[in-house]
Amino acid sequence: MARVLTPRAEDFPRWYQDLIAKAQLADNGPVRGTMVIRPAGYAIWERMQAEMDNRIKATGAENAYFPLFIPESYLKREAEHVEGFSPELAVVTHGGGKPLAEPIVVRPTSETVIGEFMAKWIDSYRDLPLLLNQWANVVRWELRPRIFLRTSEFLWQEGHTAHVDEADARAYARRILHEVYEDMMVNVLAIPVVVGRKTARERFAGATSTYTLEGMMGDGKALQLGTSHELGQNFARAFDITYSAATGGTQHAWTTSWGTSTRMLGGLIMTHGDDNGLRVPPRLAPIQAYVMVVKAGDGVVEAAVKLRDALRDAGVRVALDERVDTPFGRRAVDAELKGYPVRVEVGPRDLAAGNAVVVRRTDGSKTPVPVADAVSAVLAALDADQRALHDEALALRESRTFEVNTLAEAIEAAATGWARLPWSAVGVAGEAEANGQGVTVRCLVRADGSVPDSEDEPDLVAILARSY
Repeated sequence: MARVLTPRAEDFPRWYQDLIAKAQLADNGPVRGTMVIRPAGYAIWERMQAEMDNRIKATGAENAYFPLFIPESYLKREAEHVEGFSPELAVVTHGGGKPLAEPIVVRPTSETVIGEFMAKWIDSYRDLPLLLNQWANVVRWELRPRIFLRTSEFLWQEGHTAHVDEADARAYARRILHEVYEDMMVNVLAIPVVVGRKTARERFAGATSTYTLEGMMGDGKALQLGTSHELGQNFARAFDITYSAATGGTQHAWTTSWGTSTRMLGGLIMTHGDDNGLRVPPRLAPIQAYVMVVKAGDGVVEAAVKLRDALRDAGVRVALDERVDTPFGRRAVDAELKGYPVRVEVGPRDLAAGNAVVVRRTDGSKTPVPVADAVSAVLAALDADQRALHDEALALRESRTFEVNTLAEAIEAAATGWARLPWSAVGVAGEAEANGQGVTVRCLVRADGSVPDSEDEPDLVAILARSY
């Protein structure tokens, strides 16, 4: 396999690009910074969408859709927001062959356009909370693109909500953080995440609080996998989102926003991939079991079809590969690259002994099992390997997270992993110094690992790392 992929230990960025190409996940688009997501990659994204969408709806949010084009004047109404996004904006100045009266921004996010309609739709406290989500594409002009991690156009979900008071908005932003994002990332993507609070320097433009989920990638760097924001009343004031209170009078609503994107695909690759290709956690995998005919004849194809049907009846997402005109070795390598959790190989020799071979992608083990026991063996392997991938990623994070006492030690530790130290030993000045050396404060957590309500709480712990 070394001839197929650059080894991770030799050149991690090259390995990442090789894997995306060889596993046929995505390709570069015709405009610099854009990407084409191929069927194998899009199938994984569809599974991510389905899992995320179910969790979002369980919190009471409803899906809607808002325009791709946003009047430039909308963004300017929330000054901090437009200032934060201005270097990344793509602006349309002509339409229909004529100059536009007002430039149009291709949405970098939708706080402003959704704020405009929230103001239109909300009259009374009875209209709150208003819980919206949309699945869409966004454009942020990227100077240093990398497929899935930083592209000028990417896919995501973005939630936007309005509430009667700060406490309700905070509770909902935290609910999304834990019940939707953390649950999805840990239990489906098998990525252990540190959930914390961003510093004021790292906070989303226009937010009063930003919460984040940080994962450690295979090279020890951090990746922000999702964020949830309290927006206070900043956007409500800018867009006049008001409601008639139950006690009388008119008040501004409190709003939130939250999002995850195709960056999760990049995180999946860099967390679980190995020198043989992608490893997809079974709960996420579009194809959980891949039944392969090694060689036709002697009832092999018929036995493979029966196995496929039995696995499907057992609730397994399964596919059958009976392309015997393609060398088996080439097909096996392709299956390894794409990261199918389990392969079930059916050949004349094994079948004559009443067996099929169960191959587990996570550890590479190959086990002959009686055909009658193949379904139960696959189910057991899928369950075990979901846990194994999470535990392996957690062990890596724990082994490369260093407890330090000074900023200098933290910056040194960030060369190979993460550093944990008292936030009081970093502070605003220390954070700026670390940024100058390519190291960021990924988040702040309490000593017990919980999410703080404020960066001014005593005894907070800062996590510093290099990041994507």
